[in-house]
Amino acid sequence: MANFEAYQEYQRIEDFEEDSPPGEEDLLVHVPEGLKSWHHIKNLDNFFTRIIYHFHQKNGFACMMLSEFFELQFLFVVTFTTFLVNCVDYDVLFANRAVNHTGLGQNPLDRNKVTLPDAILPTQQCTQIQENSWIIFLLIMAAIFWIYRLVKVFCNFLSYWEIRKFYIKALKIRMEELCNVTWQEVQDRLVSLQREQQMCIHKKELTELDIYHRILRFKNYMVAMINKSLLPVQLHLPLLGNVVFLTQGLKYNFELILFWGPGSLFQNKWNLHPKYKRSGNRLELAQQLSRVILLMGLANLLLCPFILVWQVLYAFFSYTEVIRREPGSLGARRWSLYGRLYLRHFNELNHELHGRLGRGYKPTSKYMNSFTSPLLTVLAKNIAFFSGSVLAALIALTVYDEDVLTVQHILTAITVLGVVITVTSFIPDEHMVWCPEQLLQCMLAHIHYMPDNWRGNANKSETRDEVAQLFQYKAQVFILEELLSPIVTPFILIFLLRNKSLEIIDFFRNFTVEVVGVGDICSFAQMDIRRHGNPTQWMSEGKTEASIYQQAENGKTELSLMHFTIKNPRWQPPQESSVFISHLKERVQHDAQTGPSTQLLLSEAPLCTSLQSNESATGPENLLASVLAHPILTASGLQGRDHRLIPPSTAASAAASVLASLSTSQLANPSRGSSHGLLPSSVQPENTMYRSNRTFIELHSEFASAEMSLHAIYLHETPVRLGRWQEEEEEYEDEQEINSGSTSKKGTGSSC
Repeated sequence: MANFEAYQEYQRIEDFEEDSPPGEEDLLVHVPEGLKSWHHIKNLDNFFTRIIYHFHQKNGFACMMLSEFFELQFLFVVTFTTFLVNCVDYDVLFANRAVNHTGLGQNPLDRNKVTLPDAILPTQQCTQIQENSWIIFLLIMAAIFWIYRLVKVFCNFLSYWEIRKFYIKALKIRMEELCNVTWQEVQDRLVSLQREQQMCIHKKELTELDIYHRILRFKNYMVAMINKSLLPVQLHLPLLGNVVFLTQGLKYNFELILFWGPGSLFQNKWNLHPKYKRSGNRLELAQQLSRVILLMGLANLLLCPFILVWQVLYAFFSYTEVIRREPGSLGARRWSLYGRLYLRHFNELNHELHGRLGRGYKPTSKYMNSFTSPLLTVLAKNIAFFSGSVLAALIALTVYDEDVLTVQHILTAITVLGVVITVTSFIPDEHMVWCPEQLLQCMLAHIHYMPDNWRGNANKSETRDEVAQLFQYKAQVFILEELLSPIVTPFILIFLLRNKSLEIIDFFRNFTVEVVGVGDICSFAQMDIRRHGNPTQWMSEGKTEASIYQQAENGKTELSLMHFTIKNPRWQPPQESSVFISHLKERVQHDAQTGPSTQLLLSEAPLCTSLQSNESATGPENLLASVLAHPILTASGLQGRDHRLIPPSTAASAAASVLASLSTSQLANPSRGSSHGLLPSSVQPENTMYRSNRTFIELHSEFASAEMSLHAIYLHETPVRLGRWQEEEEEYEDEQEINSGSTSKKGTGSSC
């Protein structure tokens, strides 16, 4: 009997072996007694990503189902396009052929007017499409795809209904309250549920990092490959120079080849295939991956005409109304796909990235708009003048007599002239002040990453061009590049990505680690300072053993660690990371002594003065603004000191002062239960000033974002600041020695 039970247990484990990472074969999800249980959840990645995170971010069952339903708009696009091709008589519509109305009792003046029914072909003629085999083929393919989407919507309906029950019964969150519940609260309830119900049997404690690893398993790999410049997204083109090209289609192909497509490196959604973990057959595996990339490139080349037609139709239906209603919107900028991956921290969820880049949108726009071309300004002024004059005359004529609108091409001329006036936006604001360095500092506070060559070169066109790669025009990103994507993607795969096959194989072998109960993840996502820290900068000296190949570029490991620690204050980092954080706090306290006081920063910051009318002086916006206004503050508050004793980077000193003040407030109020957060003591849940406007959790999140911005400024400025400070200190000591030596010599001579 015992042998039979052991055999049953072995057989059951084998059944789940292909679908579960190590330590997860017996995974159960329970809800309180008397309610339905979720047994044997094999795919925890899907559970945390779709069931927990996406359900919360998409605001619950009703919104998700409505979005699923409207994703069937593919049927409308195909049907409407077929109607326009086969059922419209364009000779009548364009008045190339007269229409004779002979109805009795009809007004003779209306006989020559063309109505919409006149331009639509009869039903019998419209449905005769048998002669065009291409249209029949496309309609059949569209019907098959639409049926597949319909079945998927029905399956998702059942899945979302179960998710709804899990939220209500297990997490105790009602659907009408879901919009007002933050992700941190959902995550805390999930961690608490693990302690009570043991969702994962092999892990008693479910940490925040485990959940992030599940949700961002493949995203962390993509961020790491962009950070190490492994993916061929930077192209050198004649006349255009260095161009970044990363579209939705190209990104989809990267993920299909590497993660979840046929022949991908992962044998399932959480385990890298064992053969890629061995170095003995790396050349053979590289050739195999090269063949997969070649086949994928040829498939893209074969499907290029169909994808291109779909892209053109989708762009036409999507942006025509936008151009008519708000033509200037296409001249606005937006964070590119490359920028979102380049600026993304390891273990940063979508809503966290969206909020951070959203806060950095205005300062980045101001920085980009501060660069103007005098030649384009002169041209824009004159083009706007001529176009405006003609447009004003046409509008005046139409107001005087509306029959002017019936003149051929009048509406077209008015529309085109309006677009031209909107596009000629090269005229700078006459009140604009040229301060690129301060704007770049404001931008850094939110995007957190800045290459070393940007520092001190904010006024250079090269720096602006590099920022433009991250912050592109909407017309460039969402129209031009996406339309070119079906044509360019096959060539990037065949001629560029294939050449990196061996580097990709080595990358996944060297930077993949196995975590019990989680599976294989990117080692950079561990945020291990010892393994991936920068040994020469970012205050990681002596705490890392990483080589140039192993270290993350631009302080990605250090900044990601600080971001995750601040966003998840209850998470306990590993020992090496804790040492780094402790060393950083000690350095902040030390440097705060040489910087301006927090009271001076808050009282004299020009940006804070306008905010203090409605909010407390210790609000998150004020704390950050007080640092970003540092040039004026240091000029007014540090007068009278020896300029040699003032640190070169006042922004870092100001950031250290505010961070030290916040840390002191935290230590004075340990009852708040936050191990890493630095929320000031003046902001408590009982504070009625904030209770009427926002919840305490939301306010804590804003302070966490401001704190991370201060850390980003401090960490970026510290290496340069320390170097300059040491140089000036040495020069000052040398000068003092020279002066003292000359004085002693004079004294000796006079005495003699």
